[in-house]
Amino acid sequence: MTLLLVMLGGAVGAPLRYVMDLVVQRWHGGRLPWGTFTVNVTGSLMLGLVLGFGATGAVSAEVLALAGTGLCGALTTYSTFSFETVRLLEEGALGAAVGNVLLSLVGGLAAGGLGWVLAQGVG
Repeated sequence: MTLLLVMLGGAVGAPLRYVMDLVVQRWHGGRLPWGTFTVNVTGSLMLGLVLGFGATGAVSAEVLALAGTGLCGALTTYSTFSFETVRLLEEGALGAAVGNVLLSLVGGLAAGGLGWVLAQGVG
């Protein structure tokens, strides 16, 4: 049953990542990969919330599998983040590459922590 829940969450998360990435990148444009940044920070916030609620007992193991592993796992993308950072380096955009790494790491960690804190306060 857990495998099916992870698959279902992933089936929602992957197309959601694709659409969010396209919309944000078209809206924002520019050199930095804002679409990937947005899905990673959004996914980190969601994962922080899900895990925070899980720690309080407010959600079941099934919800953790569906939303945490499946949805958030498919929504976020380390491989695209890495690829886009290397692409920036290959284009000679060292500042943009470093900025992408710093923004993504700080943003993702902050969003995950915020989700956890919010869930702990509610749960």
